[in-house]
Amino acid sequence: ELQQKVEEAELLKMELQMLETERVRLSLVEEKLMDVLQLLQQLRDLNISKRALGKILLSTLESCHDPQPGKAQLFEVLDTLQQELAACELLHRQPLEQAQSRRSLSSPLVISC
Repeated sequence: ELQQKVEEAELLKMELQMLETERVRLSLVEEKLMDVLQLLQQLRDLNISKRALGKILLSTLESCHDPQPGKAQLFEVLDTLQQELAACELLHRQPLEQAQSRRSLSSPLVISC
């Protein structure tokens, strides 16, 4: 009976480790998903076209094509999508344009082309 209790305890420890591993994985997926959603929101605020967003999404899916989808591929797709969105030219261009417009407003003698 004692041996059976020890085996049950070991099984419970293994199950607990698996649950903890899954919790960490889901936490990472949640963080990555939040990053992606935040970038999508920023791009929406910058009025990016649906066509441009579609191209980013298709590019992401093509680069992550795997015949055996699974948990690892889900994170890979989210990670790649986050990188593609973060690299979007519109996100990097907008702060520069805003800074230039602020400079032109604060210094009326400067003419920007």
